[in-house]
Amino acid sequence: MYEDGKGLPQDYAQAALWYRKAAEQGYAGAQFFLGSLYLDGHGVPQDVAQGEAWLHKADEQGYAGARLMLIILYEAEMDRRAPEVYPEAVTWFRKSANQGFDLAQRKLGYFYYSGYGVPQDNAQAAFWYRKAAEQGDASAEKDLGTLYYTGQGLPQDYTQALIWWRKAAEHDDAGAQFKLGHAYYKGLGVPQDYAEAYFWLDLAAAGKLGDSETEGAVARLRDNIASHMAPADLSREQERARKWSEAHQAKPQ
Repeated sequence: MYEDGKGLPQDYAQAALWYRKAAEQGYAGAQFFLGSLYLDGHGVPQDVAQGEAWLHKADEQGYAGARLMLIILYEAEMDRRAPEVYPEAVTWFRKSANQGFDLAQRKLGYFYYSGYGVPQDNAQAAFWYRKAAEQGDASAEKDLGTLYYTGQGLPQDYTQALIWWRKAAEHDDAGAQFKLGHAYYKGLGVPQDYAEAYFWLDLAAAGKLGDSETEGAVARLRDNIASHMAPADLSREQERARKWSEAHQAKPQ
């Protein structure tokens, strides 16, 4: 109540005081919220190490959200190229991956693919991407498809690449929608089909591809394909893409 100001004046220092009392008695929720206060420097001096320590305590008790926050923290540290955190981060990601946590499995796959904190190993990357993909992680589905497409870490197989890209595309991953559309455009692993290519590229162009330059290139490819389609076919695929987008936006996140 002190933290969010519901029923009492907002007071982070008081919130930290009461969270600490409960956290020290082993209450996972209090450990989580105390860790969050330390990370943000609300009510206590900012201390990432203390924040991580309390989040670990909450995670050990299975508190929802603690593991996700720890993954975000470790990933941020690794993105800042802080080599001193690599061994601990990789060990922790591996523990979480072995416990079946799909986000950790995907991240571990990425570490092996990029040689990020571990020796570069495409076979291990494929192994962990598959673990996460089989749980429906869209990014892992896309990345596993790409390894099949390039033949990195497993035999090259366009059919398998298309299967996994389609799964990710249907989970609304814009990158996978682009890859699937491009495959239909080129006839790689599937018969060349401009209508299907346009449909998936139209969805990709409307999604989040990371930067405006990439989004512009996808839109130009889509428009180039449109110039080779009959008006009736183009209209049909535009309507199909519109309905698909509306249906997916209506789904609860």
